[in-house]
Amino acid sequence: MSTAVLTINKGLSGGLNLRQKTILLISFMSLLLLTIVICSLFINERSLSTDFDSKNLAPSLKHPFGTDWMGRDMFIRTIEGLGLSIMIGAFASLISTLISVILGLFSSVGKIADSFVSWLVDLFLSIPHLLLIILISIGFGGGATGVIIGVALTHWPSLTRVVRAEIKQLKTQEYVHISRNFGKSRWWIATKHILPHLIPKFILGTILMFPHAILHEASITFLGFGLSPHEPAIGIILSESMKYLSAGYWWLAFFPGLSLLIVILAFDMIGENLGKLMNPKKAHD
Repeated sequence: MSTAVLTINKGLSGGLNLRQKTILLISFMSLLLLTIVICSLFINERSLSTDFDSKNLAPSLKHPFGTDWMGRDMFIRTIEGLGLSIMIGAFASLISTLISVILGLFSSVGKIADSFVSWLVDLFLSIPHLLLIILISIGFGGGATGVIIGVALTHWPSLTRVVRAEIKQLKTQEYVHISRNFGKSRWWIATKHILPHLIPKFILGTILMFPHAILHEASITFLGFGLSPHEPAIGIILSESMKYLSAGYWWLAFFPGLSLLIVILAFDMIGENLGKLMNPKKAHD
């Protein structure tokens, strides 16, 4: 993927300006991720059926990622696992962002509310992150629902802290003081003056939250506290492959792990370049 991006940048360096190349790169990465999700939705059970006559086959043209100990195609399993991880990350990130929106706006109501939000953020950040995700996931019954809730309820503090700092800066603006002098309520000021300025932060924060959500989902699933073993999740694929690495079946972990890394880097690149579009001052950093 990095080679493809570098080739695109070199090929277009003479004809497109920085903004156009940034938009093109975002579009390319978004198309890659969207393709993975769409392909995972069209994979049926027949494609993942076992074939013990083809078990543990090395990568080939017929099986680009090889096959596992049950003869299942690792490329298909990896695509479905990535699609599942992206969708779980999407739900978790959106819920986390919604929590950040509510708490961020609530902190702008007054000093007591701001102190409460600050205390709540410090409380969640003081607990070991992975341990908290595991406890919440188990508390909600595990599975996809438990993982989504666990990841969602642990990824909002960082974005909320950024939102609080932005709100404090916005509250010092002259138009906010004018609205206050005209008798507008604090909630009116929060929704009419502050929220519109925070929307870009929420969009960028949601996208940048994706990699963390996906990695934590894969981590707790790898440890056995996440999705069901029957789900073709990347964490499960990597966990199962550990038993066979010593026998020389390196492709069982290499390709799924590399694919997960590519997805994480794609989200990071989208977030980084989207940040440049939203804040032109960072375009040349």
